[in-house]
Amino acid sequence: VQLVESGGGMVQPGGSLRLSCAAAGFTFSNYDMSWVRQAPGKGPEWVSSINPGGDKTAYADSVKGRFTASRDNAKNMLYLQMNNLEPEDTALYYCARGGLPPPGSDFGPRGQGTQVTVSS
Repeated sequence: VQLVESGGGMVQPGGSLRLSCAAAGFTFSNYDMSWVRQAPGKGPEWVSSINPGGDKTAYADSVKGRFTASRDNAKNMLYLQMNNLEPEDTALYYCARGGLPPPGSDFGPRGQGTQVTVSS
């Protein structure tokens, strides 16, 4: 399983970023996929999940209405469009294979992450 995130950076509050995740080593179109973030000193936080067909998505309350997950199965790519960014969105963002895990379980395989920093 190989997952490589990109697209992070530093933006001002209210700005936008589009994260990408390139997947390889597994049949991408068979899996739910998720975005997970981790802020300094905190544990992983689930952000969003998308089903294999890309027609069903779920979001954490903290990002609902501002973030949009999508995927292109032909290209083995996962995306996260982030609008109206807030300082609280500052974190290392990962894509992970699979959906939201049950309580007490870890997320699936993840990439190395891409840093998002929201600051004025």
